[in-house]
Amino acid sequence: MMMGVAPVAAQAAVEEDNEPEVTKSSFTVKLTEFDASKKIALIKEIKNFMEGMNLVQAKKFVESAPQIVRADIAQDEAENIKKALEAAGAKCEIS
Repeated sequence: MMMGVAPVAAQAAVEEDNEPEVTKSSFTVKLTEFDASKKIALIKEIKNFMEGMNLVQAKKFVESAPQIVRADIAQDEAENIKKALEAAGAKCEIS
């Protein structure tokens, strides 16, 4: 009776190995919080990354953190945005 269990377990292991690996292709950059002493620099940086946003809108955006800065972007672009925002005093996360 034990003979029937081994082939089933081996087949399950083979099926798990054949599953394709899922790689994430789109990322989201989220502003979680910011350093109040660097708020002006961060507002200017947010204005640069958000198309069509003026300084007043960027100020409201920063003050209402946590906010999503950019969504559905490539990993390298997300990392560049995160690096620039962190240099301007923000704390960001990529998901």
